[in-house]
Amino acid sequence: MAVTESAVVPVGAPGVFEGAREAVPGASEGARAAHEGILRRQSARESAARTYARALPIVPVRARGLTIEGADGRRYLDCLSGAGTLALGHNHPVVLEAIRKVLDSGAPLHVLDLATPVKDAFTTELFRTLPPGFADRARVQFCGPAGTDAVEAAFKLVRAATGRTGMLAFTGAYHGMTAGALEASGGATEVRVARLPYPQDFRCPFGVGGARGAELGARWTETVLDDSKSGVPRPAGMILEPVQGEGGVIPAPDAWMRRMREITAARDIPLIADEIQTGVGRTGTFWAVEHSGITPDVMVLSKAIGGSLPLAVVIYRDDLDVWQPGAHAGTFRGNQLAMAAGAATLAYVRENSLAERAQTLGARMLAQLRKLADEFPCVGDVRGRGLMIGVELVDPEAPPHPAAEGPRPAAPELAAAVQRECLRRGLIVELGGRQSSVVRLLPPLTISDEQTTAVLDRLADAVGAVAGGDLGRGGNEPRVGEPRRADGGRGEGELHGDGREPGRRRTP
Repeated sequence: MAVTESAVVPVGAPGVFEGAREAVPGASEGARAAHEGILRRQSARESAARTYARALPIVPVRARGLTIEGADGRRYLDCLSGAGTLALGHNHPVVLEAIRKVLDSGAPLHVLDLATPVKDAFTTELFRTLPPGFADRARVQFCGPAGTDAVEAAFKLVRAATGRTGMLAFTGAYHGMTAGALEASGGATEVRVARLPYPQDFRCPFGVGGARGAELGARWTETVLDDSKSGVPRPAGMILEPVQGEGGVIPAPDAWMRRMREITAARDIPLIADEIQTGVGRTGTFWAVEHSGITPDVMVLSKAIGGSLPLAVVIYRDDLDVWQPGAHAGTFRGNQLAMAAGAATLAYVRENSLAERAQTLGARMLAQLRKLADEFPCVGDVRGRGLMIGVELVDPEAPPHPAAEGPRPAAPELAAAVQRECLRRGLIVELGGRQSSVVRLLPPLTISDEQTTAVLDRLADAVGAVAGGDLGRGGNEPRVGEPRRADGGRGEGELHGDGREPGRRRTP
């Protein structure tokens, strides 16, 4: 039975498309023509800077939960989730109900930074979720609607509070696309930000990995800060991601996070935690800093806090609140619909223990995916935390790194091929990492066990096709995103009760 928009879906329940048992109608020639026309017009009209549209030539028209339906009638399992924005998946009933309630109430939709009942409810729910010891002394600044706006606001905040200007950031970081945020990201070319090594096991900058590699990184940080000839004056702040997302899904070790907290606290350097993608249960705790038990001085939040709508905030310790009125603003910082959707999302994640489910389900997915590395030499590493997962592709024919037992070179072309093969099988995934060699999974926290199996099966099939060089498709293979029939042909199809498509093998 289809789920109505006003119903509350139980945790892990399939959405309206996933739960349907009727056959999916085949796409008509008219639908295909409309689909292709929209894509052609987008290519002709939009800038060369567009990104997702290049790798994902689909035209979404309907969506619910994990599933997207395109204009051509094809359906996809969405493990991109708006780059992690959709904690509850597409069009979750509690989010739609919250939005509809504001619309029906006659409340103003645009109020700048004026107080409203909707804003008060959002702020109260947000503070309820903050790490212990942080909320009691916290202040919140509503800024522009994107995560990069929150990062810019945080930089301005710590510079005003400390009277210093420089910033510390880490290799591989991604904090946004505005000037200051981009300078702190790993791809910057003109830098006023001191860059520090971010710990990782697979490609450790010191060649040792593990706790030893993380400790060497911490000592490097101390040396840079304490050596009067390092060329790095005491900075206004340090910004870090508890899990680097765009950098390749690299979780920071908890012990290293605690060391960064100790190092910055001892030197009166505000620590900024970028929780834009890791927050709201994504990594297995409500906020990723909770894994290590640290309390940052500043947190920048966006993506999932708006319940799929644009919203960004900076949360910070009250003694940093030295701004004068108007020191930082933004016309759209009072988005009432986003605050209503965000409050509903935060409450649903908290009340239904979705962070804990993300931790359990993510561990299960990582265990299954690591078996791919045993089967396919092109899978170099599988890593992640909670439902933030990355699979790094390497060149299986290239010699390992000269360092003893070092990793093979990254293979971005293989990762791109896996992404294409996933799309052929109706699975949307993202790429990331230093060389775009990491296939990333960011499914909604409401993904069911059945859907998880389907995602893993399709990804395993895609990796197998790329590893075996079987990238061509015969006449009996489905087109992009098209479900296959039980007899293997094109057209009608549905998921079996165990989450597999007919004829599809299980993940090893």
